[in-house]
Amino acid sequence: MQSKRARLDRFVSGVVGINRRDVRPMLAQKRVLVDGCVATDINQVIGEFSHVMLDHRVLQANTPSYVMLNKPAGVVSATKDVRHKTVIDLLDRSDRENLHIVGRLDFNSSGLLLLTNDGQWSRHLTTPEKNIAKLYRVTLEKPITEDYVHAFAEGMYFSYENITTLPAKLNILSDFVAEVSLVEGRYHQIKRMFGRFQNPVLTLHRIAIGNLPLDPSLAPGKSRALTECEANNIGQELL
Repeated sequence: MQSKRARLDRFVSGVVGINRRDVRPMLAQKRVLVDGCVATDINQVIGEFSHVMLDHRVLQANTPSYVMLNKPAGVVSATKDVRHKTVIDLLDRSDRENLHIVGRLDFNSSGLLLLTNDGQWSRHLTTPEKNIAKLYRVTLEKPITEDYVHAFAEGMYFSYENITTLPAKLNILSDFVAEVSLVEGRYHQIKRMFGRFQNPVLTLHRIAIGNLPLDPSLAPGKSRALTECEANNIGQELL
């Protein structure tokens, strides 16, 4: 049993298969440990990664996983797909079936993709109010001008959804290549914004999320676990 959040007595009763009122005597007898400490309160909240033991039996010992993948184009950002290879198929990990995607990339887009089994962590990274920027390198079919910079910075109105995008930063690297930093992730947003100038996007590659850049040593399709420092600090300002 994997708990998201549950009261201690409810959690123990569910795992062991006993009545909840029988948990209180167990606590009085100091038989239950939570994260190595003797549990004394039946109202204690058990999280997804709380380590729980009854006597010498482990009731829960889930470990959080945080994975960086260099997604290639032509791979689906999904856990299952009957037609195409998915990002999960690319992972060489025993726990890959328990992971979910943190902020998808389109089928033809590439670059930094994060996966985890920690729902709270992924919600933190994808909640718009957190203003965590994503940085993309974009190759265009036609030359880019300074008009693009101003239009992206002002935000664009899309009548179909009746929304105006938040300001985005566009940095022109060459006539046909730019970097775009934005805090939203609306449907095909970058392609549609360039579409206002009738300028098709040829390639879209995500190079950073927050202050976490894509590891340059990761070849397309390869992945690695995040370090503890990376996982804890990714929500800070983009460097």
